[in-house]
Amino acid sequence: MAERVVAQIGDQSIIIESGKLAKQADGSVTVQLGETIVLVAAVAATKAKPGQEFFPLTVDYRERAAAAGRFPGGYFKREGRPSEKEILTSRIIDRPIRPLFPKGWFNEVQVQAILLSADGQNDSDILAANGASAALLVSDIPWAGPIGAVRVGRVAGQFIANPTHDQMEQSDLDIFYVGNESDVVMFEGSADECTDADFVAALQFGQQAIQPLIAAQKELAAKLGKTKRQITVSVVPDDILKAAREAIGSGILTALLTPGKLAREAACKAIETQMGAKLVEKFGAEKVTEFVIKDAFYYIQKEAIRALILDEGKRLDGRAPDDLRALGGETSVLPRSHGSAIFSRGETQALALVTLGTTEDIQEFDAYTGGSSEKKFILHYNFPNFSVGETGRIMGPGRREIGHGALAERSIRSMVPLKEYPYTVRITSEIMESNGSTSMASVCAGSLALMDAGVPLTRPVGGISIGICSEHDDNGKLGRYSLLTDIIGWEDHFCDMDCKIAGTEKGITGFQLDLKLKGLPIGVLTEAVEKARVARLKILDAMKGILPEPRSEMSKYAPRIIRLRINPEKIGAIIGPGGKNIKALVERSGCEINIEDDGSVMIFSIDEEGMRIAREGIEAVAAEIEVNKIYRGKVVSIKEFGAFVEVLPGQDGLVHISELADFRVKATEDVVKLGDVIWVKCIGVDEKGRVRLSRKAAMAERAKELEPKA
Repeated sequence: MAERVVAQIGDQSIIIESGKLAKQADGSVTVQLGETIVLVAAVAATKAKPGQEFFPLTVDYRERAAAAGRFPGGYFKREGRPSEKEILTSRIIDRPIRPLFPKGWFNEVQVQAILLSADGQNDSDILAANGASAALLVSDIPWAGPIGAVRVGRVAGQFIANPTHDQMEQSDLDIFYVGNESDVVMFEGSADECTDADFVAALQFGQQAIQPLIAAQKELAAKLGKTKRQITVSVVPDDILKAAREAIGSGILTALLTPGKLAREAACKAIETQMGAKLVEKFGAEKVTEFVIKDAFYYIQKEAIRALILDEGKRLDGRAPDDLRALGGETSVLPRSHGSAIFSRGETQALALVTLGTTEDIQEFDAYTGGSSEKKFILHYNFPNFSVGETGRIMGPGRREIGHGALAERSIRSMVPLKEYPYTVRITSEIMESNGSTSMASVCAGSLALMDAGVPLTRPVGGISIGICSEHDDNGKLGRYSLLTDIIGWEDHFCDMDCKIAGTEKGITGFQLDLKLKGLPIGVLTEAVEKARVARLKILDAMKGILPEPRSEMSKYAPRIIRLRINPEKIGAIIGPGGKNIKALVERSGCEINIEDDGSVMIFSIDEEGMRIAREGIEAVAAEIEVNKIYRGKVVSIKEFGAFVEVLPGQDGLVHISELADFRVKATEDVVKLGDVIWVKCIGVDEKGRVRLSRKAAMAERAKELEPKA
């Protein structure tokens, strides 16, 4: 039997329904706002696979072209590999639901979301996130929800919950906010230099806005009344864990405080190997499997790291909680790139390359749910195995790389004047070394590379990650905690938060929160935002020391642009029948020529001679005949009353027989013949655009110019 509930957020009605579609799934719902509808279904395997040592959660969001009444682009006319938007939406659902599954439960779980209807105004990502929570909540799958998700925008200073695409075009803020009944669970998005106070106020607004969604989900779960299944979690037996602690002793502290990431990892691996050998000797290989060894060491390692931070105030690399690692960088490191920069923060290093392209390089994509369908600013992030000193499968960008690139891209995007800047801009961030927050290093390196390329960046953007190490009581209430500025990899892995915030000296431009906790009070996040601001200003000062402002000169390898404005009526003449004229000019000049309907012309070239040929070709066709100007033209038609003379390509005028000479002319051909090239002067253009020319006036003026000067 189908059940439905309605969450009322202001004048919005979000409808959540279950029991109508996908009834064989463990839990399924449809979520609707306006005419946008998303189906979300959740299924968990009845048992873990043999030897399973991790929690295999898969979240997959897909859009169907039919939802918008369209055909997919491409030859096959069928949806294929997930788009960037589908991948980012999958990640944005995954991150808040993952920490709420039981620790040590290894049954495979799949959460699948499908866009069924798109109205072009209400985006589907918010609906998919709420649908994932509702599908898990109404199922028998063990999960500590619900959570609620809302997009927060701001138009004319007023916060808006779940703004439409039209409203988002006017918004200076875009926050995807997820929370539970009391705390923040996840957020990510971008802003136009939002102040810290306004950012925190937006989080508080989001926290209030999600409450009807959480209440509606609980109401739906109560109506369906499904009991959660009984589960068995995998934990290391107490006797083995006790023996593991005895085998390790105090050596773990020495290993953890070893300087240098690779040396620290090697020291800990050696202790783990010794511990494993002792446990096998004592309990036998059948009881002490590789998984038991790894899990026991992980638990002890995590316990020791957290004790160092909370009890002794020590971090693994010797820093105080608020200290940044050593900063460094340089620009113009690659000769052929249009702009390049290296940025280093401790053992994290990003190399950014900027490429300036033409309007032909704008990225176009299907946008079934509405919003823009093209991108003029692109940032791609690459994370090779060698950046962490490892080997592994070499393949295209995965979901993590796409997500990190998107975060860095939206952090910088608002500082690039895309409306006025004629180039398409691409940054590639190549991670050379990784030990914490390479996405924020990409923001810093990307900003420096843009300035190195001469891109008129409004202000440079820097970014930093803030972590937390915390304790909770048996009821889940937050106790002691320590916020950590500029976290390294193990502080991210063994502690509880990775809060990335990027911005300029004026405000926040990009952000993303990942928690391993079930939630965190907004008050604690407010402290993290302030620590990020202080650290960001230090980083921006260091970046100024590397390159204080955009270069005035572009790379000699970057395409140059000439902008022209022509009469829109001349566009047809420039293009020619079937594009014949413009194709010939492009071939002759080697330039790229783009002509807009309003008469705007942009010529792109790295060759000065080619640029000159293209410009002269355009100007020759687009030029207007000017009154009182002398031209040298060709006689193209003879009439009894005069001659028509072509003075500009495709443009001619009449030389009346009375204007052929300074004497009486009986017949036109007594003075000029077809094909003659003569001097003429424009003496007028009537209201219908007909041009009057005079050979007599031109000759008199030229004779005056040739008279010897006294």
